[in-house]
Amino acid sequence: MSAAQAPPPAPLEPIASLRRGFFRRGHEPSTGGPLLADAVYATVPGNGIEPVVQMGTLEALLTARSYDEVMAPHPGGQTIAVRDGGERLVMKLTGTLSSALAAASDDRLAQVAVPWSQTDEFWGQGEPEALAGFLLGLAGRAREARQADQYLYCWVCV
Repeated sequence: MSAAQAPPPAPLEPIASLRRGFFRRGHEPSTGGPLLADAVYATVPGNGIEPVVQMGTLEALLTARSYDEVMAPHPGGQTIAVRDGGERLVMKLTGTLSSALAAASDDRLAQVAVPWSQTDEFWGQGEPEALAGFLLGLAGRAREARQADQYLYCWVCV
C-alpha cells in the first residue's frame, strides 16, 4: 500500500500537554473520525499543522536556511494524491526536513519550538511545549524513516 492509499491516521487520546492544542486558543484536539485499529504506518497527530508553510518555516529554523531557499524547489509542496477537490490530500515532506529532524537532538527540537511557535502562521501564539512534543514524535518518525529508507508524508483533510 502506498502513502497515497493509506487511510487517515487514527486519532490519539488527548494528553495533558496537548489539551490546549498547538495554538493558545483553548481547543481540544479532535478525537473524531475513523478509528484504525490496524494502522499500517506510524503516525504523529499534527492537530492543525499545515505541511507547506508551517513545515517550511520549521525547516528554515532547523537548517538555518531562508524560507525562500526552503520553498524554491517546491513552492506549493509535493502533493502525492488529491481527493474530493483538494479537501483530502497526501503531501511528501522534504528530504531536507526529514534529515534535519532525524539529526536534531531533543534539546535542539525544544529550542526550535520556541521561535516556531511565535511565527505568523501560529499568530505568534503557538504553544512551545506542545510543539516540542510534536517535534519529538515527528523526529522519531524521521529516524525510523531514515533507517528504512522511506519518506515522511502528511495526510491533510480540510
